[in-house]
Amino acid sequence: MSKVEFKISSGSRLHFIGIGGIGMSGLAQLFAAAGCNVTGSDRGADNPENAAIIEPLRRQGIKIFPQNGAFMKSTSPDCLIYSTAIEKDNPDFSAGIAVPRLHRADALRQALELYSHQQSVAVTGSCGKTTVTAWLAEALENCGRSPSCLDGGLINCYRSETLAGNFKPGDGDFFVFEADESDKSLLNYSADFALIMNIATDHYPREVLEHMFGEFAAKTRIGLALQYEVYEVIKDKIPKKCRIVTFSTENPAADFYIDSYSSLNSNPTAIISHQSLSLPLPGVHNAENAAGVMAMLHLLGVDMETAYHAAGIFHGVWRRFDYAGKTVNGAKVYDDYAHNPEKIASFIETMQQCVPGKIFAVFQPHGYGPLGFMREALFEMLENSLRHQDEFIFLPPYYAGGTSSFKPDSVEVAASYRAKSRKHYECIPEREQLKTHISHFAAAGDAVLVMGARDNSLSDLAKQLTK
Repeated sequence: MSKVEFKISSGSRLHFIGIGGIGMSGLAQLFAAAGCNVTGSDRGADNPENAAIIEPLRRQGIKIFPQNGAFMKSTSPDCLIYSTAIEKDNPDFSAGIAVPRLHRADALRQALELYSHQQSVAVTGSCGKTTVTAWLAEALENCGRSPSCLDGGLINCYRSETLAGNFKPGDGDFFVFEADESDKSLLNYSADFALIMNIATDHYPREVLEHMFGEFAAKTRIGLALQYEVYEVIKDKIPKKCRIVTFSTENPAADFYIDSYSSLNSNPTAIISHQSLSLPLPGVHNAENAAGVMAMLHLLGVDMETAYHAAGIFHGVWRRFDYAGKTVNGAKVYDDYAHNPEKIASFIETMQQCVPGKIFAVFQPHGYGPLGFMREALFEMLENSLRHQDEFIFLPPYYAGGTSSFKPDSVEVAASYRAKSRKHYECIPEREQLKTHISHFAAAGDAVLVMGARDNSLSDLAKQLTK
């Protein structure tokens, strides 16, 4: 690897290894829009479930090759861009051993420099950051501010034949982006403004996350919007020059306090700082997401009347509370990216308020390591969220290739849950078996929730359950 970091500029020839990934594809589009010559490789480039990302990139003129090293043997780009998911023996790495490399986080830091004419607004936290990044960007659009946006999900209002939805260039004053804590890469860059949603069980122990978010806050230059409970933990790290705005569902001392939430007649409404806001998405967690958006809009100088109106219009993110249809017996099917204990429990609890019947919660862990890490915390959350009539169904963990222990598996975890609970936990190893199970047992008034990260075919599964 080059000892001197490669400096990206307009005209640089960049090759993205794993360009079909949600983070990598967004960065690829960003650099293409900035005048770079972008190519990429991905081992799943021709899989139909990845077309929502791959095809818009191709229509932008980004050439995508098989990830077998052949492209790297035939040409030499100026720099390889890679993520933590790419292993050292990747064929493109092996074929391009002399080519400078940049980790995705370092490429993002350089992207912020390329977009330095806009003030950077980072959105981070354990839960909700993808939704809130999209929500904030769309709210700024609704205010006429035309931000640039880089997100870890496909934003519905930005999706088109030529834009995947996870990046959109804008000509306004702000560049809104999702800052990822999953591999600590957010510590490689800083922002003018930062929005920290929460700290929860995902990727690392809580004390590690508290330190990480504290370090990120310490580098923020102008203003911080953060959950009041996070503020209490990291306030000593926040620079004195930073303006601070807080929000909370729990603490009335917050600047944006959620006084109440209701979903009467399926119309979710929150009272935030004594003012009513009709929510575009149900759930107390989305009331808090809205409060986070409001807090940041306030920091960015949007007047409150405009902010309340702008935050009330949001078209959502692909695979976040997506309605797929109904089963043959009339059960509603939803698709969601929920993949850690807090997100899974929150989705279940929200749907319990939306339908009168049972919840069939179908979860595919996004890897064997993540399943092992969340094993105990997930059980505790589910025991508090599931009712005796509900059913929690594990699918086998997603395996994208590479090194894995293949432990623990879903059969083992489901069995361990059953051994210490009277609630319904099981593992169904095949998707065809799942379809049969759902068609036999899910009825009108019930809801089927398909949950999991990284595997785009889960949205196809949700649709198949409606046939």
